[in-house]
Amino acid sequence: MKIAIAQINPVVGDLKGNADKVLDYAHRAYAMGGDLAVFPELTLVGYPPHDLVEYESFVREEERQRLAVARLVPPEIGLILGGLAPSERRTGKHLHNSAYLYEDGEELGVAHKALLPTYDVFDELRHFAPGFGCSPIRWRGDRIGLHICEDLWNVGPEAHPKYSLNPVKELAQSGATLLINISASPHSQLKLSSRDVLIQSAATFSGLPYVFVNQVGANTELIFDGSSCVCLPDGRLATRLPAFEEALQLWEWPDSMSKTDGPDAGYTARQPMQDLHDALVLGIRDYFHKTGAFTKAVVGLSGGIDSAVTCALAVRALGPDRVVGVSMPSKFSSDHSVEDAVHLAEALRIPLLDIPIRGVVAAVDQALKVSFAGTEAGVAEENIQARARGTLLMALSNKYGYLVLATGNKSELAVGYATLYGDMNGGLSVLGDVFKGSVYALAGYINKDGTVIPKRTLTKAPSAELRPDQKDQDTLPRYEQLDEVLRRYIEEQESLDEIGEATGFSRELVARILADVDRNEYKRRQAAPCLRTSSKAFGPGRCLPVVMRRVHR
Repeated sequence: MKIAIAQINPVVGDLKGNADKVLDYAHRAYAMGGDLAVFPELTLVGYPPHDLVEYESFVREEERQRLAVARLVPPEIGLILGGLAPSERRTGKHLHNSAYLYEDGEELGVAHKALLPTYDVFDELRHFAPGFGCSPIRWRGDRIGLHICEDLWNVGPEAHPKYSLNPVKELAQSGATLLINISASPHSQLKLSSRDVLIQSAATFSGLPYVFVNQVGANTELIFDGSSCVCLPDGRLATRLPAFEEALQLWEWPDSMSKTDGPDAGYTARQPMQDLHDALVLGIRDYFHKTGAFTKAVVGLSGGIDSAVTCALAVRALGPDRVVGVSMPSKFSSDHSVEDAVHLAEALRIPLLDIPIRGVVAAVDQALKVSFAGTEAGVAEENIQARARGTLLMALSNKYGYLVLATGNKSELAVGYATLYGDMNGGLSVLGDVFKGSVYALAGYINKDGTVIPKRTLTKAPSAELRPDQKDQDTLPRYEQLDEVLRRYIEEQESLDEIGEATGFSRELVARILADVDRNEYKRRQAAPCLRTSSKAFGPGRCLPVVMRRVHR
């Protein structure tokens, strides 16, 4: 049997467009000699659909399109599609997240997702009923153990497993001869290696080949890396599809059981910065194109590292003809910052608009003169500059249909070193899940084949330039300290005592950082969606109250 692994990039909600893509891939798979074409989880719906599946009209149309696809593929090729299925229970949710096997337009079997994740970015119990009991589906003399995404994630030897049910074990014990998992498994740092461990565990535990077919692409905050693969019963990878791009590949079973394409099964080990770079480029590209609402992207260029990296990624995602830079100097902007913005725009071959904000800021200062009389100038006056810039970028967006890309990094968003309605303005936060230290590392990766980001941008002290000779470290701890505390608190969820013991940093420093994180939740609630690249990003995967009082002593 030749299995065609169809690693596609669906658009959430675009049932007809996704159906057309499936038909194209299915016909290509047939032309390649495929016997069975396998597609990712919720194939026509896209993942995550959120409350789209609450609309009965949407559910009916998904079924109509799915059945049409099953009828229109060549009758000689089988088809595995993810889709919606009605639940027969009288209570609970009325839908299953399911996987269908079709041949010649006929449904030969269906498997319902048994393990529904309700942690981090996942909330499937909100929409779906779990399936109970896992049985293989007979097809052409084989017994296919068909299951879906999270059904894999209870295989490892965890001290406290998330679920009492182990679908992989049930399928193996029920006589499956082949395991196929259709997935929409989001990308994050180290996710690929942990996922590989589970896939290899499933294959060796069951003694069966394991076919893993993952969605690729980005949908709002979530980025899916693809990286579909086949693992042999001895734990070797037989093949792997590329990361962060669509692909179609044949794997022949059982003739290929003893063969791999080399020690890495055609997979070249990827570096962390390569993954981060490619994930963010894909995230920008898909947000821009899948919404279909924008003509170009616009980035405010300050001469600093964050805006430079954001702009360089945008150009790689969209091309120089679809990115516009804007320089908005104030009376505190240094000559070198303006020059660095110019040099960056020239290196990227994008237009750079020059819109000074001195007059705008002066007008606002004059309007507030009476209200601010008798007070010391401070953060309120500084933020007028940031908000003037944010207003100008949003005006360009309204006038020309530009997508404003917010440039703040995770370190700044965490502690509130960002201005609401100013530099936080935008439709998408590109670096909102990237700590400051990693922004510099990412800049180095961007420059690996030649200077794109000016050298001075990489070496000068970071500054918001909202007052004379301002430096970030006037207000913030050193970034290497700040990032380590933030990583442990946000991503590892460690306590004040645990962080202090692990880092050796003063208790006062750690407590101050943790308090800043908690205090600024209200700002992050109003921030643009952050492309998720870590195990715990700001957004739907980190749900904390805005109104709370948490004392770190």
